[in-house]
Amino acid sequence: MRGRTLLSTAWLVAGIVFPAGADEGYRARVRAWREDRETRLKADGGWLTLAGLSWLKEGRNGFGSDPAGDIVLPEGSAPPKAGVFELKDGQVTVALQPGASGRIVGESVTGPVTLRPDTAGSPDVLEMGALSLTVIERGGRLGIRVKDKNSPARKQFAGLKWFEVDEDYRVEARWVSHPQPKPVKVPNVLGQTESMPSPGYAEFTLGGTPVRLDGVLEDPRSEQLFFILRDRTSGKETYGAGRFLYADLPKAGKVVLDFNKAYNPPCAFTPYATCPLPPPQNWMPVRVEAGELNYGKGH
Repeated sequence: MRGRTLLSTAWLVAGIVFPAGADEGYRARVRAWREDRETRLKADGGWLTLAGLSWLKEGRNGFGSDPAGDIVLPEGSAPPKAGVFELKDGQVTVALQPGASGRIVGESVTGPVTLRPDTAGSPDVLEMGALSLTVIERGGRLGIRVKDKNSPARKQFAGLKWFEVDEDYRVEARWVSHPQPKPVKVPNVLGQTESMPSPGYAEFTLGGTPVRLDGVLEDPRSEQLFFILRDRTSGKETYGAGRFLYADLPKAGKVVLDFNKAYNPPCAFTPYATCPLPPPQNWMPVRVEAGELNYGKGH
C-alpha cells in the first residue's frame, strides 16, 4: 500500500495510527457497496435491461415487434403491431391496438393516454409483459426508451471487475463554493451539450499532482454531488468515456471523494443509454487505479 507501514496490530496512515480492524472495516463497507451496485445493475429495472431507444417524429409512430414498424420491439416480446405513440405539440400519447395489453401504474391502458417524460420527475411507465416503455427527453428531442427483463445483455452479464480497494484513493478534498450555482456545459454521447448546475469544485492532490473537479447537481434538491470524470486509465483499464462518482454534500469546506466507488456509466453496457460525458475540466491528469474496471476486462 502506498504511504502505509503495516505494524503488528495497526496501520500507520499519514502519521496517525489506526487499529488494524478499522482498515478492514472500511474495505468491507466498500465491498458491500460494490455488491449493491451489481445487484442494482442486474435488477428488473436496471441498466442491463435497456433494449432500445427510438426518437419520435411529429405525428404517429407505430410500435411493435414488426421489423418494418417505426419503433421495433424485441422479437416475440409484443404483437407485431402493438400500438401507436403520437407526438403532438411537445406531448406524447399512447394508444394500444386490439389484442395488445399494457398497464400504467397497475391500470389497464385503453384509450389514448398522455405520458409524462423523465424530465417531469417521475415518468409514466407503460408495462407490456417483460417490457417497460418510457418517454425520455434529451436536448429538446423526445424518444421512447425500452427495457426488457429478458434482454441479452442481462442474460449474458458476466459480473463486474474492480481494482483492489485502496484507502489512499479515499480523498478529503478542499471544497470551493460558488456564490451562486454556476452552469457547467456537459456533453453527452448523443453529441448534445446540456447545462448542469455546479455549486462549486473540489481541489486535492493525488500522487503529488494537483487536481480540480467540478461537481454538479442532478436535481436542485439533490443530497449528493455528482462528478463525471476521466483519468489516465480511461480507455485502458477503465471505460474510455469516463466514470461516475457521487459524494455527500460538503461540510465545513471539505468533501470526501472515494474513488474506490468510481463506476462505469450505463453506456459501458448498452448502446441505448444517453450518458453524460466528462467536461474537459474534469479530465484528471493522473492515473486513478481505483474503482470499477472496463466491462469485459478479465472476463
